[in-house]
Amino acid sequence: MATGVGERAWCVVVPHHASGARLARHRLADDLAELVTPTLLADLVAVLAELVGNAVRHARPLPGGVVRVAWRLCGAVDGPRIQLRVTDGGAGDGPRMRIAAPDAADGRGLHIVAGLASRWGVERDGLGQSVWAEFEPAGSSRPDLVTAG
Repeated sequence: MATGVGERAWCVVVPHHASGARLARHRLADDLAELVTPTLLADLVAVLAELVGNAVRHARPLPGGVVRVAWRLCGAVDGPRIQLRVTDGGAGDGPRMRIAAPDAADGRGLHIVAGLASRWGVERDGLGQSVWAEFEPAGSSRPDLVTAG
C-alpha cells in the first residue's frame, strides 16, 4: 500500500553567477531523485535552470552576491505539489514572456516554464523578487510522484 509524500522543503543559496545555476540543478536532482519519476525530475531541473539562469542574467543579486533557491514538496487534498522558488534582488519590470524570432538565440525560457509547470508567477517585496513555478497533480493522484510503500 502506498502512502502520501508528506511535506518536505529545501533551501540553498548559490552564487549570482552561471555556476550557481549548475549548483542548484545538481542539488535539486540529488534531493528529489528518490521522490519523483525521472520524467518529472527532468521537467523540474529544466524549469529551475531557466529561473536561476534568468535571475543571473537579468536581476541583481541578493546581499552577498547570491540567489536563494528553494523547493517544496507537499501533500494536498488532491495530491502532492512541488513548488520551485528563485529569489533575487529584483530587476526593473521583472520577468515577462516575450515573443522570440525563429532565429533568436534566447527569449523562449518563460514559455518553457509555462509549458512544463502548472502555473508560475512573480512576487515582489522591498528586498527583491521571487519567481516561482508550481507543479501539481492533474487529478486526485499524480503518477509522476514516487510514493513510499
